[in-house]
Amino acid sequence: MIEKVAIIGAGAWGMALALHLARENKCAVSLWSVREDSRNNLKVSRGNDLLLPGILLPSQIEISDSYTDAISGAGLLISSIPSAHLRTVLKNVDLQTPPMLPVLSTTKGLERVSFLRPSQTILDVLGPRPVSILSGPSHAEEVARGLPTSLALAGSDPDINLLIQSLFNSESFRVYTNHDVLGVEIAGALKNVIAIAAGINDGLGYGDNAKAALITRGLVEMTRYGVACGAEASTFNGLAGLGDLIATCTSAHSRNRKVGERLGKGEKLAQFLPGMSQVAEGIFTAPSIREQAVQRNIDLPIIEQVYQVLQHGKSPKTAVQDLMNRAPRKE
Repeated sequence: MIEKVAIIGAGAWGMALALHLARENKCAVSLWSVREDSRNNLKVSRGNDLLLPGILLPSQIEISDSYTDAISGAGLLISSIPSAHLRTVLKNVDLQTPPMLPVLSTTKGLERVSFLRPSQTILDVLGPRPVSILSGPSHAEEVARGLPTSLALAGSDPDINLLIQSLFNSESFRVYTNHDVLGVEIAGALKNVIAIAAGINDGLGYGDNAKAALITRGLVEMTRYGVACGAEASTFNGLAGLGDLIATCTSAHSRNRKVGERLGKGEKLAQFLPGMSQVAEGIFTAPSIREQAVQRNIDLPIIEQVYQVLQHGKSPKTAVQDLMNRAPRKE
């Protein structure tokens, strides 16, 4: 039984998970942010209206002053850190993290230079330990409000996975275990890139027909890449794949979809990226996936066009035209 959980990362998702565990499962929760100003603000306001408007954290959630305080007595460490910052943050706390303390990763994406998945980065920095991954259609705004949510959980230790499943399950939160760690993490990374494409579709005003086709063919690309890397095709038809893809491509909460929409309306990434309050992982994942796809000779036409728009300023309208004008083929 896990009696205390430490959460590292006090963004929207970290706060939503803390709120769920404290509210639904009466679990002791400590929340720690790398940023001192964020910690201080949370202590005073017990919320963040920029990230989760109208949501307050109950008093039983401890906002820890230090990482050492946060993990003291914890039976599980939850990592809710964007992939672009994951290694840096973990390197600053690796010596303070107890050996073999289980880690639950909620990070989606790939490390830019190494192409490591979040679970691999965690093991690389913190050393051998059970690592699980929680992924699927899960907007923090809805979890924080207690709306029904179902996710996939994969990890290296089946017994730890069952403990985490029991810890999270409630009337509003259902967790399904999955043994395909590779597939769950790849799906969580690639769906963000496809969501940018869906946002471009919205920004250009191309409608439901185009978006439905985009989601369908995007799932094909996710599956194609995952299987080529050794994942199971069935994982991409589940919560971590299709489920998360639908939510991220269609929801008003989706940061990646919003990025694509702004691009589709003619804004330039360099103009609005510095002002974004939350990380849109697809921006950083697209170059990594594209580079791996080229090296492995994996055909990912949608992801290729998103990469061209993000990295080389290609016109979104031209990118769509190039996709539509590709040589005819069987489905």
